Amino acid sequence: MKIDRLPIGKLSPDLLKEVLKKAPLLDDRILSGPGIGIDCAVVEFGGKTLAFKTDPITFVSDEIGWYAVQVCANDIVTTGAKPLWYLATVLFPERETTEGLVKAVAEQLYQACERLGVSVIGGHTEVTSGLDRPIVVGTMVGEVDSKELISPDNTVPGDHILLTKGVPIEATAILARELSERLGSKLNAAELLEAQNYLYDPGISVVKDAHVAVQSGEVHSMHDPTEGGVAAALWEMSDACGYGICFDPQAIHIPDISKKICEIFNIDPLASIASGALLLAVPEKSVTNICNELSNAGILCKDIGVVNTKDDGLMVIKDGAKKPYPRPIRDEIATLFD
Repeated sequence: MKIDRLPIGKLSPDLLKEVLKKAPLLDDRILSGPGIGIDCAVVEFGGKTLAFKTDPITFVSDEIGWYAVQVCANDIVTTGAKPLWYLATVLFPERETTEGLVKAVAEQLYQACERLGVSVIGGHTEVTSGLDRPIVVGTMVGEVDSKELISPDNTVPGDHILLTKGVPIEATAILARELSERLGSKLNAAELLEAQNYLYDPGISVVKDAHVAVQSGEVHSMHDPTEGGVAAALWEMSDACGYGICFDPQAIHIPDISKKICEIFNIDPLASIASGALLLAVPEKSVTNICNELSNAGILCKDIGVVNTKDDGLMVIKDGAKKPYPRPIRDEIATLFD
């Protein structure tokens, strides 16, 4: 009997929905539990509202500690919460691990947390059999006043969809750092260095993006595009709020170096891992001010779409008409790591 093996990357939305249906939610203080497009768990606790997020880093080995902290913090801030506490489980490969490697990963974690004002409060480390590179699974906890909590439930038809910076920032950094030998003959030294530095500039963090946005206007919801890129993230936003979304792919900023790398590897930039960009659903009255204030902070922001009145999934504006936009089956860069 043939057994179908699942590919590298996130579980499919259908399988994930089936699995999550059986998750026990036994405490009435849970405001937000597991679900498609839900970035964080949210719980009322002792008069406070806490946001929880856990995320693994599996595609990369270079600067893995930096990645691990940023991706968790990104999800925390989509709720309006401030990231405060971090725990890391770090698994090191047998026969490849030295004290120097352990200390280097720890220093990456510590520096990233210090820059965000986050305390490292615990975790677990070990050398594990069966690995060929380190794996970090981080858990971040943040805090927000209940009146300032941002949730996908707040999204309403007519909201505009904004996107900060551009895509795919994270894929650009990963491919330039992890597969640099395959880019050596296609990019010059300056281009390769620029792409590798995308980890820091424009950077994979959206903490500042979220902070400026919520201080500049009314924000109904936010979402951090990761695996599957901005296309998968828009689908997830639609799932989470229960309304369709229509977007214009021509309005999405793709930096020249990102476009070049995606062309080299023949991957779709809209379906490639995209941390560093932030999606926001905001009322029309707040669009201009939020975009202007983000621009004043040195952060590009584009109005790329609108929330529909019915649940019709993701639609794209093409040739002046709305057409269905297919959901990415898996992240484009996952195929390069098979």
